[in-house]
Amino acid sequence: MGDSVSEVRAFNRFYTGLIGVLQEGLLSTPYTLTEARLLFELGQGDAVEVVDLRRRLGLDAGYLSRILARFEADGLVRRSRSATDARRQVIELTEAGRVVDTDLEHRSNAQIAELIGRLGEVDQRRLLGAMSTIRELLGERAPADLVVLRPPAPGDLGWVVQRHGAIYAREFGWDETFEALVARVVADYAAGHDPRREAAWIAEVDGAPVGCVFCVGRDDTTAQLRLLLVEPAARGLGVGGRLVEECLRFARRAGYRRIMLWTYDKTVDAHRIYQRLGFTLDEEKKARAFGHDMVEEVWSRYL
Repeated sequence: MGDSVSEVRAFNRFYTGLIGVLQEGLLSTPYTLTEARLLFELGQGDAVEVVDLRRRLGLDAGYLSRILARFEADGLVRRSRSATDARRQVIELTEAGRVVDTDLEHRSNAQIAELIGRLGEVDQRRLLGAMSTIRELLGERAPADLVVLRPPAPGDLGWVVQRHGAIYAREFGWDETFEALVARVVADYAAGHDPRREAAWIAEVDGAPVGCVFCVGRDDTTAQLRLLLVEPAARGLGVGGRLVEECLRFARRAGYRRIMLWTYDKTVDAHRIYQRLGFTLDEEKKARAFGHDMVEEVWSRYL
């Protein structure tokens, strides 16, 4: 635990120094980080009750009151009484306050654009993915409607191979022969698939890839679902189900009458998705694969 605490604190020192929040004024303005955040929250709507603002930001009542008093003296906010409860105060930005808020927003956007502009596209996706993971692990779940499915972009096929190898090694202890298999499937797809009959999808959350699936032809009437993967941090958002459903829709449009998949008994989370979406277990046999004794399975359903 001690090493973990030190690492987190070191990261905090690095990042706060990087974005300049230790300076007397944030982004070369006369406002502190707390004051800038307060202006941002007020700028998101019209009027808000002070008690709701305090709850939203987790600020001490006295501290918030002192900041609002300064803002009012500077002509940035105006106070009034709540129309539903005269005991409560309502606060809103004045036109001068909105000008300050807009300036802070532009300065912040420019700072971050410059910061991430030094990175290539792949590294930007890595950065956003790491940030998403931090937010998820420390208590903020991304809503399911922020999951976006899209075709693979340059670099995504390499990501598919790398993440399969890393995740399956960590979760199941599978050796490098599994990653080699994934690489062959991806290479065959990239070398010449028929876009009318075969497709692949990458699932994204906050601009970072979190999952994938491939639909390829098994024969003239049967499609095969391959390489379904969901990042551990994105599980529980419905990513796997959405990927399989998209695969089924494509297979129907492409004219297939049946879809099948090949997997192993260890992938129990994927089994739940297949069963929920109408797949049945057709075949199973003992097999030695990827350094382990397992049960090989074939699942299918009609379209």
